[in-house]
Amino acid sequence: MALHVPKAPGFAQMLKDGAKHYSGLEEAVFRNIQACKELAQTTRTAYGPNGMNKMVINHLEKLLVTNDAATILRELEVQHPAAKMLVMACTMQEDEAGEGTNFVMVFAGALLELAEELLRMGLSVSEVIEGYEMACKKALEILPDCVSSSATNMRDINVATAMIRTAVMSKQYGNEDFLAELIAQACVSIYGDSGSFNVDNVRTCKILGSGLQASSVLHGMVFKKEAEGDVKSVKEAKIAVFSCPFDCMVTETKGTVLIKNAEELKNFSRGEEDMMESHVKGIAETGVNVVVTGGKVADMALHYANKYNLMVVRLNSKWDLRRLCKTVGAIALPRLTPPTPEEMGRCDSVYLTELGDTQVVVFKHEKEDGAISTVVIRGSTDNLMDDIERAIADGVNTFKALVRDQRLLPGGGATEVELAKQITSYGETCPGLEQYAIKKFADALEVVPRALAENSGVKANEVISKLYAAHHEGQRNMGVDIEGEGPAIKDMVKAGIQDPFLVKHMGIKLATNAAITVLRVDQIIMAKPAGGPKAPKQRGHWDKDDWDEEPDKFDTRH
Repeated sequence: MALHVPKAPGFAQMLKDGAKHYSGLEEAVFRNIQACKELAQTTRTAYGPNGMNKMVINHLEKLLVTNDAATILRELEVQHPAAKMLVMACTMQEDEAGEGTNFVMVFAGALLELAEELLRMGLSVSEVIEGYEMACKKALEILPDCVSSSATNMRDINVATAMIRTAVMSKQYGNEDFLAELIAQACVSIYGDSGSFNVDNVRTCKILGSGLQASSVLHGMVFKKEAEGDVKSVKEAKIAVFSCPFDCMVTETKGTVLIKNAEELKNFSRGEEDMMESHVKGIAETGVNVVVTGGKVADMALHYANKYNLMVVRLNSKWDLRRLCKTVGAIALPRLTPPTPEEMGRCDSVYLTELGDTQVVVFKHEKEDGAISTVVIRGSTDNLMDDIERAIADGVNTFKALVRDQRLLPGGGATEVELAKQITSYGETCPGLEQYAIKKFADALEVVPRALAENSGVKANEVISKLYAAHHEGQRNMGVDIEGEGPAIKDMVKAGIQDPFLVKHMGIKLATNAAITVLRVDQIIMAKPAGGPKAPKQRGHWDKDDWDEEPDKFDTRH
């Protein structure tokens, strides 16, 4: 009988074998802060137009080269529970505002880093949290006073381009003017009179080859597919959409046919052909000249489609089918029946064309008030096109944020320095110990201009001192000039670098909440992971130099 070893008295005694627990400032709080600082430091170098790219290889061995914080954090699959909280805050920012994820991560990391200093000085966690909450509330009160302008007419392409430009600049520095104009055209064309705007209605289609400058906007949809039959283009298209295969309906029950001679065999196959022809003829007689199907296209059906001059397009994805129905105003039919005029879709032209060496089918509206528009992205590599797609997604989300709230704040760290200046003054009027935390909150806001300056390769302290000097003189729109010689500053509103109010407002709130949540944790209790023992490693061949080497492909048993 095995000897029973008693556990050490205390908290560990109550838990199962294999459980871990950490408590107190040193073990829990500082450990959590350290993990969050490391994660924030990773994305901080990717902040701003001059931010560095990260090369991430995910669990499926897909290579991503990007400086988009949302993508980096999603693909990293962070395991540390405290760092995961910051990732959740960033995900929330991505869902709510669609932009500013890196701001949330960098700012929350700075708050935690400065909280560690306060805790080591001897302040209690509750005093730090109270100070941060007061400072956050004050920051959100000051924020509306920092508003520099308002996006008056979002239906004007030139206005929309200027508003979107800043968001695109942080991802595709150098191509922002060209891309912002493309995105503005796509967004304005589907921005309805109702005032509602759906991000999903701006689609992207990536086609390898040429260069970014060959990208374009189409009012309608583009699919990387080939037309099935002989008809390759149709003007004034009337479209029937079927979610079933373009084939004869097969009965559910299995039947046996007994054929006694050749004549009966001929009649049997002719019956099937006549039935198929009647189906296709019925569809063609309604005036339909394009058939879109969600399943396979039978050879016989294709033969009759060619006979009646029907263009046949096959889409495998049901999402693509739904979006196409929305674009052309059709209703997807579950059976191969002739559509009624209400169920038919209409489109100015449907044609097969070649971009690079890729065949694409285009459903195009000539008028610019379609339900869906597509940005066709051209580029030399898949990674480049993925990054451009992310920049377009950010631009479209910025348009949506400005539709919801048209106020704009000066970018380039100008808003943050103005907030830091006013919150520091506010901290000096507070009598309690929380004033230290309020001042540290103001210091944490400096991380944005600091990151912009460091990533541009200039001395951050010089830039920040210049910014404070300008802001004390009342020039509240002065921000970091990333294009200037050395540590330079310039007026952000004149330079056209402005951020949506909604993005900043949500970002400050979410980053503060995430930092406070991490600070509130004083004990980590981890149960033993579920699952049985791990499978033993396969041993190598006896003649190998090292047991860790790759085992032989042949059988090593003698």
